[in-house]
Amino acid sequence: MAENVVAETRLVGDIGGTNARFGLVAPDGTLLHSSILADADYATLEDAIRAYLGMRGELPMPRMGALAIASAITGDRVAMTNHSWAFSTSEMRRSLGFERLEVLNDFTAAALALPHLGPKDRMVVGGGAPVAGRPIGVLGPGSGLGVSGLIPNGAGWIALTGEGGHSTMAPATHRENAVLDLMRRRFDHVSAERCISGPGLVNLYRTLAELDGVPAALDTPAQITDPASALQDPLCHETIEMFCSMLGTVAGNLALTLGAQGGVYIAGGVVPRLGERFLASPFRERFEAKGRFRPYLTAIPTYVSTHPLLAFLGCAAALRG
Repeated sequence: MAENVVAETRLVGDIGGTNARFGLVAPDGTLLHSSILADADYATLEDAIRAYLGMRGELPMPRMGALAIASAITGDRVAMTNHSWAFSTSEMRRSLGFERLEVLNDFTAAALALPHLGPKDRMVVGGGAPVAGRPIGVLGPGSGLGVSGLIPNGAGWIALTGEGGHSTMAPATHRENAVLDLMRRRFDHVSAERCISGPGLVNLYRTLAELDGVPAALDTPAQITDPASALQDPLCHETIEMFCSMLGTVAGNLALTLGAQGGVYIAGGVVPRLGERFLASPFRERFEAKGRFRPYLTAIPTYVSTHPLLAFLGCAAALRG
């Protein structure tokens, strides 16, 4: 779409603890412009938004916007979990001169994006087929573990806002039980996020090393997920296998809780980096391993979202709602 024929733009944003990605979309959701800004360069989120809007060229100034933030959204006042930015949504809306400003949990935005994904935007994991008009689940490991879902509401959907990543992690094997038992000595509560996230990969790796009495040679998620590392360090392979297994456990729990016969999607930054290794992992077997309810889970499809701007899709959908 040419800039000189655009009559209206809307601001969308995906705000993380390190970077803030902003975009301008047309009312139909078409992306017109985007840029990534480093959080550390700006004292406030509003400062970052104003800096981004100064980059829009000849595109019209937006009058409304939606921001997806990796934080619990419980009211007008928002304080980011993994960054110092805090703000009042209503005050920032007035200061920016916006008619409307929506602030969403990042996985609420991810959930809103799901109906707009096409076959090219997802990787199928295992069998099953979606049932139209049934709930859909989404969860994803990144800097934390986001969890949400979509509940059908007539012709539309209601996106859930919650903090399911902080539910208690349960073991499914003796080895996992030993890992979680050791982790409980370090943390007052071992949530799913303590295991199934970027930092969770490091927690699992270090705990397995401690259990086996061997040095923990690696200390970043990128090192642990590097395919070359698994060839040199057997603990890397076990860490990835346990990570995927635990993700399957939590995804299966979500499917049962929501009755997610429309499917369960994996989003976040970690799993797409695993590529074919995720397909070969125990994820799907663990997803289905619910005893008497195995047939119920076997019929539910699971996908990895491969869309690079899932939050933008969800924010644009929220503004159309």
